[in-house]
Amino acid sequence: MSDASDTLVKFESVQKSYDGETLVVKDFNLDVARGEFVTMLGPSGSGKTTCLMMLAGFEPATHGEIYLDGVPINNVPPHKRGIGMVFQNYALFPHMTVAENLAFPLQVRNMGKSEISEKVNGALDMVRLGGFGDRRPAQLSGGQQQRVAVARALVFRPQLVLMDEPLGALDKNLREEMQYEIKHIHEDLQVTMVYVTHDQSEALTMSNRIAVFDDGIVQQLAPPDELYEKPLNAFVAGFIGENNRLFGEVKAIDGDFCQVELEGGGGMVKALSVNVDGVGSRTTLSLRPERATIGAAQGESTNSLEAKVEELIYLGDHIRSRVSLSGNDEFIVKVPNSHGHVHLKEGEITQIGWEAEDCRALDA
Repeated sequence: MSDASDTLVKFESVQKSYDGETLVVKDFNLDVARGEFVTMLGPSGSGKTTCLMMLAGFEPATHGEIYLDGVPINNVPPHKRGIGMVFQNYALFPHMTVAENLAFPLQVRNMGKSEISEKVNGALDMVRLGGFGDRRPAQLSGGQQQRVAVARALVFRPQLVLMDEPLGALDKNLREEMQYEIKHIHEDLQVTMVYVTHDQSEALTMSNRIAVFDDGIVQQLAPPDELYEKPLNAFVAGFIGENNRLFGEVKAIDGDFCQVELEGGGGMVKALSVNVDGVGSRTTLSLRPERATIGAAQGESTNSLEAKVEELIYLGDHIRSRVSLSGNDEFIVKVPNSHGHVHLKEGEITQIGWEAEDCRALDA
């Protein structure tokens, strides 16, 4: 961060080991600005939830320091950090009404009854549950319970809210609805949020920035569009969105671009030289399915290779075309369902074209 006063959360060289030998979080550094929505994204076991638990105070850091608003909090107990928390299993008190669940964090802060009532009603209206205050959690749907859990985390207006896979128990349609709801609440309140998920579409929908974890290390930290358009390594390219991979050897490097000879005599491809070790090194080429064109005339694109159409799936707004290209039988091209789109048949031989700027040469 350019201005330290804008930083609300700071992880400084944080490590975590449960057995004293294996590091599940390795030298983690992250600054979260006030009002920012940062998502920690990664597969199971990548270290993202451990980082959230250390920030919440439920797990101690083995090494390094965590700061909240400039104050070191490693030795501050969870209940004194003033952080709102939303869990996947909601963690609502079943013997309390919805209103009593929301009132609880206010009561422990010794607020007056009238102020508590006002804040509880405001929080319920915020999550569109006005009039539900007298119900118990068991009388609510999963989506309604999750809304109550979000309202409870926000009712005392903390400066920081942590969310650990909060939508994991919901069905697909409800998950998507809640994604937008949480995003809009964040925009309205301008509260700082740190969110953990393994769902990349969830992360792309809601976040200002995403930290992609793998094996205890942040592989890339960037806004959603930059992660998708400009992945720095093969793991990020494969984890964020759909991605075609081709393998080859770097034969020449010229400025920002390189020439790659594909495995198995698949031909030469020009690509952006993003993360390669030099001429003679192996590389993974990354290309998004929507950046390739099918049925392109030879020479129409920078790169053009022959392919066999293996499968066509009609998906309404586009046709998902799976082709066999340079030894890869799972190469995907998304053909827009628009007037004049190419008519294909399974089994036919065609040309697949793409521009060098859309193809990234990454680590092997």
